[in-house]
Amino acid sequence: MLARIPRTLLLTAITSLIIWLSACTNLPYYAQAVDGHFGVIHRSQPISKVIANPDIDPKLKHSLTKVVQLREFASRELKLPDNLSYTSYADLERPFVVWNVFAAPELSVKLKEWCFVQVGCVNYRGFFSQESAERYAEELRKEGYDVHVGGIRAYSTLGWFSDPVLNTFIGYSEMDLARLIFHELAHQVMYVSGDTVFNESFATAVEHEGVKRWFERSGTATEQIALAARQERETIFTGLVLKHRKRLQELFQSNLSDTEKRTRKAHIFDELRTEFLHLKAGKNDLSSYDRWFSQPLNNALLATVSIYTQLLPAFQGILKQHDQDMERFFDTVTKLSKLPKHERNLILQKAAEGSQSWKTAEQ
Repeated sequence: MLARIPRTLLLTAITSLIIWLSACTNLPYYAQAVDGHFGVIHRSQPISKVIANPDIDPKLKHSLTKVVQLREFASRELKLPDNLSYTSYADLERPFVVWNVFAAPELSVKLKEWCFVQVGCVNYRGFFSQESAERYAEELRKEGYDVHVGGIRAYSTLGWFSDPVLNTFIGYSEMDLARLIFHELAHQVMYVSGDTVFNESFATAVEHEGVKRWFERSGTATEQIALAARQERETIFTGLVLKHRKRLQELFQSNLSDTEKRTRKAHIFDELRTEFLHLKAGKNDLSSYDRWFSQPLNNALLATVSIYTQLLPAFQGILKQHDQDMERFFDTVTKLSKLPKHERNLILQKAAEGSQSWKTAEQ
């Protein structure tokens, strides 16, 4: 629908939205965001039209047909928004839609925040150009930050626009397509201003529950085994990263000199790599994380993992309290989101403890 709106009207609408949202950035940043998002919308066309094209690549047709099924399942079974998101397709002719810049002080695990009106503060800054992202990242490095630039294959407009399926992720496996669509739609259900960890952990919980149900309904026994193995690998990886991130946090909060902290910080990163190699030697399928470990390890990179998983056990605990009923789960989380941050964190901590108790009992 948006692709059919005249360019001038659409640009005006997007410009007004971004300027309304932004509080501490500058006009060049607004401009790249407006132009970048317009470019995505301009390339979008209904999936039904793409599938009907006799010249379409059979693999693309198969993947888009699977998206249609996943989209319907998301609304029917997971109670996710039933709207026009992921009902159109856009080929951007590049591997990523945006590049996000993450930064953390040299001696802190806390990510730098960028603040916006209404949406609050977030722990990254996105660019539609890799060159622009890298240029901004270099400025932050000169200021002494640990910096990580990550290519992002999808982003959510939180329901303000109808997010399209993109070529950047249409080649994913069925499992990963399901995870991404369920995750991004979850952001349209719940978004807490200024709490990135809450938002991403919630969406990750919905994603995990959704893909589990999808393969229970339509997957083979082999696919369900593959899903369980994938989740086990993720648990091992995130546990490893969070363990060493906690060591860094304790180090940075200590009374040691900055020089000693820098030395021990390097040792912790070396030990993280060594432990990963040890785990991989006993569990070869962890090789899927080789690319992650091939990057320069720093505070910013480790923090990007914690954003998505730090509160995951808590949300899984709340979902279990409601017998996996998505509507009741969403209702409880909505009420929780309205509490002051310190209050909801206490509730989430108790939910996480309960989740761990259940897992121990099940084992």
